[in-house]
Amino acid sequence: MSVKSSERQRVAQAFGAVLRSARQQRGLSQEALCEGADLDRTYPSLLERGLRTPSLAVVLDIAHALGVNPTQLVSDTAHDCGRRDDDAAIALTLGVAPVGCERG
Repeated sequence: MSVKSSERQRVAQAFGAVLRSARQQRGLSQEALCEGADLDRTYPSLLERGLRTPSLAVVLDIAHALGVNPTQLVSDTAHDCGRRDDDAAIALTLGVAPVGCERG
């Protein structure tokens, strides 16, 4: 696996953990999230397991379904990666990991 791929995987896993936490804190099932964000029924599971990285449009839809500001999802993801908010926002939008997110 290339460094770039492992960086993408790390950002995907960080977003997945943030999504799972936000969803569970609100008492929503993955099915309810699917309905609220108009997602395929399998997509939240893939996101939460870090197997997919959402597009910006999907982040916006998820945030709306969760009743949170999308910047909170990005900020929490950046925090999990130990990076600044703007780096994580760019990473999620472009589907790449911010430089340095690979640091543990």
